[in-house]
Amino acid sequence: MTTATVSAREAYRVELTELAADDSRIVCLEADLGGASHCFRDRFPDRFLNLGIAEASAVDIAVGLASAGLRPFVNTFASFAAFRAGESVKLGLGYLAAPVVLVSPYGGVSGAWFGPTHHCLEDLAVMQSLPGVRIAVPAGEAETREAIRVAAAGDWPCYVRLGRNEVFDASFAPAGRGAVTWLNQISGDTCLVSIGEKPTALCQAVTESRPDVGHAHLCWVDAESLALAIPHLAGARRVVVVEEHRPAGSVASTLALLLPDREVRGVNAGTDWPTEGGNHDETLAAMGLTTSAVLNAVLEGEK
Repeated sequence: MTTATVSAREAYRVELTELAADDSRIVCLEADLGGASHCFRDRFPDRFLNLGIAEASAVDIAVGLASAGLRPFVNTFASFAAFRAGESVKLGLGYLAAPVVLVSPYGGVSGAWFGPTHHCLEDLAVMQSLPGVRIAVPAGEAETREAIRVAAAGDWPCYVRLGRNEVFDASFAPAGRGAVTWLNQISGDTCLVSIGEKPTALCQAVTESRPDVGHAHLCWVDAESLALAIPHLAGARRVVVVEEHRPAGSVASTLALLLPDREVRGVNAGTDWPTEGGNHDETLAAMGLTTSAVLNAVLEGEK
């Protein structure tokens, strides 16, 4: 794999711009996140709309554009996509099944310095509750670009959750929809399942000391995509899902329903609210999402 050179957030912009060169349906809507320079705006100014901090209106406009045959991509913070624009997302992407792609950076606590107003540890639960919405949580530049390509080629609503500005060097092939990328093959009873960048790094750290523990990385995590991935995970007796999310509505909870004859555990961000600022890793550690927590979940399952 090619070493990552940009963050997932920037990879989205670059990939969408490249796709738009060959697909005139693609339009880019931003909720004032473009910054001083935006490659899509610079190349296709007539297909770029900065709608400011009016997230619900942005989704409504995107639904209208989709009804005219266009393929709109809306970029706003995960917390604002899932909650501030929640009703518009429910009606437009859920009820109407408009083929709009929501691309949401600042997922989890990746915008930790901004505090709880910008954290989003509940978005997957919200999107998972909307039938027909496909959900991707890519890790690294290559997987982000692949997820954007898949989303652009489809005719269904999609939610793509990203981090912020950190470059994640994912030295593995992207996991397609319904597929699993094996970062460590199963040789025992336990398989770690990582969702997103930080959880993937935590699982990789654990398998360095426990090479008998399997590690499967997933990108597409809506219920339909997870159901397609189940045969790949069925060889494990115990599954430990590591994700930057609340336990309620988590990927672990969905996999538990899909694997009723397996033991499914979750290592996640818990139920407390962070009250202090800090960097991404510090905030995750304060919430209990650490390498030690992942290893303890493995050890507890072996008792």
